This record gives sequence, C-alpha cells and structure tokens, in this order.
Amino acid sequence: MLHIYVDADACPVKPEIYRVAARCRLEVTLVANSWMRVPHQQGIRLEVVGDASDAADDWIAERAQPGDIVITADIPLASRCVKSGARVLSPTGKPFTEDNVGSALATRDLMEDLRGAGEITGGPLPLTQRDRSKFLQQLDQVIQQIRRGSPRS
Repeated sequence: MLHIYVDADACPVKPEIYRVAARCRLEVTLVANSWMRVPHQQGIRLEVVGDASDAADDWIAERAQPGDIVITADIPLASRCVKSGARVLSPTGKPFTEDNVGSALATRDLMEDLRGAGEITGGPLPLTQRDRSKFLQQLDQVIQQIRRGSPRS
C-alpha cells in the first residue's frame, strides 16, 4: 500500500499532506525528534525517534521502499530514499530523482561551504502559496503515477 513518510520537524506542508491523505485514503507517518500535534485522523501517525543527529532520517531511510513517497527538504535523506526506490518530493514540490539528486547534493555541499566561509548568510526563502500549490500538484501526480504503476517521470 502506498505510504507517505514525512520528515516532519521542519515540514511546512503538513496541512496539505493531511488533506491529500484524507482524500486519497493514504497512510502517513510523520517522523520527528520530538512530540508534535497531529490530527486524529485515520491513517496518520507520529513516530518520535529521539534527538540523535540523524535519527529521523535513518528511521525513514530504513523503511522507504518502491511505491512509497517521502516528503523532505533534507537532500542527503532524499538521496538515500531515491536509491531505495521511493519517490521523493521537497516541500516546494520539487521531485528528487536519480537524475537530479546528485547535483542537488553537490549544490548543497557548495552552499554549506560558502555559508561556513561567511560568504552567504540567511536561510531559504519562506514558502509561498505558489510553492504550496506546486507541492499539491506534484503530490497528486506522484500518487496517480504510483497507483497506475507508471514509471518515474
């Protein structure tokens, strides 16, 4: 059965995921380092994994498999899940695939180096309504592809 795993600690699109899960009758597991409020909705559960550095990432990566969807902005986690055959979306709706996750990792590493050198300050831009719409559109598309057994696009 199609399952959505959410790297939940900093995920800004949880309300959108809940709506899609209810409409499509999907199982959703939110994985977090600490307790958070989740709706009392059938099929939605919270897995609290503790505060070890990569505990949530490791928990998701160990379980994600072909036919699952992972929602994360964490590029190393995205890479691990793509390698396991899961579909991966960022909260902005960007799909991570075998074709683009390597360059996303390289860009992440470069940006980390630039931030460490003080060349870049500040974080990512806030999520816009357009980003939320793109996320919903991509999530619906991926769900339909998995249900039809379509290859990745």
